[in-house]
Amino acid sequence: MTGTNTVTLVVVSDDHYMILVAALISSVEAHLAPGKQLDLWIVEDEVTQENIDKMEASVNKNVTTIHWQKLVDVIPLGWSLPIDHSSYPLNIYMRLFIPYFMPKDIKTVLYLDADMIVQRDISLLLNEDIDQFTIGAVLDPRLKTFDNHWGGIKNYKELGFKGDTPYFNTGLLLINAQKWRDDETTEKILAVINNNKKYANYPDQYGMNIVLHDQWLQLDKRWNNFVTEPFTDPYIIHYVERKPIYSTFKNGEKYKQLFYKYLDTTAWKGTKPVTESARYVKKIKNIIAKFRK
Repeated sequence: MTGTNTVTLVVVSDDHYMILVAALISSVEAHLAPGKQLDLWIVEDEVTQENIDKMEASVNKNVTTIHWQKLVDVIPLGWSLPIDHSSYPLNIYMRLFIPYFMPKDIKTVLYLDADMIVQRDISLLLNEDIDQFTIGAVLDPRLKTFDNHWGGIKNYKELGFKGDTPYFNTGLLLINAQKWRDDETTEKILAVINNNKKYANYPDQYGMNIVLHDQWLQLDKRWNNFVTEPFTDPYIIHYVERKPIYSTFKNGEKYKQLFYKYLDTTAWKGTKPVTESARYVKKIKNIIAKFRK
């Protein structure tokens, strides 16, 4: 499904986070302009058939078409993923391969992290002119620049960058797929991460910010509002840190209720928050999975 009335959206999820994807897509559909269609690509990391069926039952089929892609099929032959030192799952790297598994006639692709809730028509992002850029993204509200002392590009001086170089968050990416491929962007990002692993605390963001430092269009900050930061009139709420599916979520009752408002329109209706121990088990599994690769 392609065309001017179609939004091509990619999300990535393992089985544990499919519940987040369900709420996200419900919120996308709720705000999509009449007449617009959603071409949804889900890169799934060992998602069970039960959750695939629940996701299929949750979307509005008059609006949304789902394409399922297995994580192992997304990585081109001969390419390997960096084994970084973070507790993030390897599926964070799948956004780097989006331009390669998309049909070549799709020029602009939107990527969203699973832990988001949309409050605006995402088709408006297609009005952004990124012809001269590889991506559109939002300035990270906490890091902002390469010289951030706790999460920026710690070796920016050695790499020849100024400390005030703007730093974007990779939770929302508006991708110019053709330019990405033409510039061999994925190869460059993977090389940067592999060559600087000890500095790559947010691995995908580290590599992307270095390679695309002068190739990104800064979008309105309302398209990626961190739930941990003060904001008004959000277009997208990004549930960084604790997710609302955990009983330890502390970032505002109204944002927790907002998440469950959309979740309760899906096949996950009535699901209750899980304990903090489940969160730590997931992190441990992420680390173990990396060293099994």
